Amino acid sequence: MSAIDFSDPVTIAFLTDALTAAGVEGLEISGPDRQLRIVISGEGGARINSQAATPRAPGSPPVVVKAPLAGHFCAEHPAAAVTPQTLPRSVSDADLLGFIRVRHVLLPLRASRSGVLTRLLAEPGALVGFGDPLFEIELPS
Repeated sequence: MSAIDFSDPVTIAFLTDALTAAGVEGLEISGPDRQLRIVISGEGGARINSQAATPRAPGSPPVVVKAPLAGHFCAEHPAAAVTPQTLPRSVSDADLLGFIRVRHVLLPLRASRSGVLTRLLAEPGALVGFGDPLFEIELPS
């Protein structure tokens, strides 16, 4: 039996649809270096959270936020009025930086580190692959 690729957008969309149809509230899949969490909520649709477990020490080189799966990169929520992001700007570890869109599912991209968001590394609307760099965050020293 071959392993399931949980970074594949088709797989995630299939899981989301299957969970919704089955009335399941959520699913969490963890590995040594990755975590995928799909939470189904009646009002806001599915929420997906995927993150790498890569702790960094203060004073280290900038943190590069990478795409957790393939999809279309959205610097802002697609339903929001387009407002250009001003850089550099301070961010906390829980701040929302953008989204990866796979069909009707939006994967929120969190900063995961507090610091200064200095660079946008992908063009809004671009098709990005798993691991493609999206943002650069300078850590406080």
